[in-house]
Amino acid sequence: MPYLRVRIATADQSVSAQQVATMLTKLAITTLGKNAAVAAVDVQFQDPKQWFISGQSLKTDQSSFFIEIKITSSTNSRDDKAAFVKAAYQQMATLLPNVQPTSYIVLQDVASDSWGYGGLTQEFRYIHG
Repeated sequence: MPYLRVRIATADQSVSAQQVATMLTKLAITTLGKNAAVAAVDVQFQDPKQWFISGQSLKTDQSSFFIEIKITSSTNSRDDKAAFVKAAYQQMATLLPNVQPTSYIVLQDVASDSWGYGGLTQEFRYIHG
């Protein structure tokens, strides 16, 4: 399980939410060892005029993004996380035009007793195998 929330500021309408969701799900599987069957991705697009870096809105030829991924604490190493950040940035830069370096990727480690799916916490799943 991971949960990914993605916000994208771009004027480019050729990139779809499906493309982004597919790419990030694959990265979560390959770099973080997550299970695709329980990976959820929420993709939202934003007008670049409403996205600000250093107090200035993006120009129409620029793109930026924010990716937040919640993972169960202690399930990934620093190297795993660094690989995800690097690959996610690179792949977003191939999908979007003129990606600004001030585009963020945040991995949040969530305690296993503080989240879950299907009505069961990750801690419960671990204890009961």
